[in-house]
Amino acid sequence: MVKPKAATRGKRLPRAVREQQMLDSAIKVFSLNGFHQTSMDAIAKEAAISKPMLYLYYGSKDELFAACLHRESGRFLEAITKGGDPSLTPRETLEVTLRAVLEFVDEHRDAWRVLIREALSVSEFAQEINQNREILVGLTADLLRAGTKDPDPDQDFDLMAVALVGAGEAVANRVAEGGLDVGIATDVITGLAWRGLSGRKKDA
Repeated sequence: MVKPKAATRGKRLPRAVREQQMLDSAIKVFSLNGFHQTSMDAIAKEAAISKPMLYLYYGSKDELFAACLHRESGRFLEAITKGGDPSLTPRETLEVTLRAVLEFVDEHRDAWRVLIREALSVSEFAQEINQNREILVGLTADLLRAGTKDPDPDQDFDLMAVALVGAGEAVANRVAEGGLDVGIATDVITGLAWRGLSGRKKDA
């Protein structure tokens, strides 16, 4: 005799999986509404859970936002550093790095908006974003320095890197809004970065 099936219950997800789902939902809502206009109610609704459960995992909106930043910052830095290849020239390495940045932005548009637009608008989170930017600036400066033949003693590679990263962020914002092709953007920024850096300036 076949026994009747037990009543179907909602499948209990592992904590780690539930946390990631909450973070995914939070990033989506923060991206749409901004940090200040986002409520825990809205995030719980997007995640299809109760607000008490959300608070059980993350005790406040600030704590939840910080968790979002920590996860996405880690993903971003991993994306731009894992493609290192010692056989590449410095220019090729810069191009690969830029492409990795822009591909990350294109594939994680909500996350990029939260990382840059929202995080910088909240003073307590701006420091972490600026630290990540300094890592990227340092990497870029090293690539420019390594790829410049007979550099002029007055060339400030760190300042060049700051300018390049700033321009890259502006372009990445265009990519995040769907207004720019990643391949075209990569070619343009790489060309700008390397133009004039291939040799010492000629005497007038």
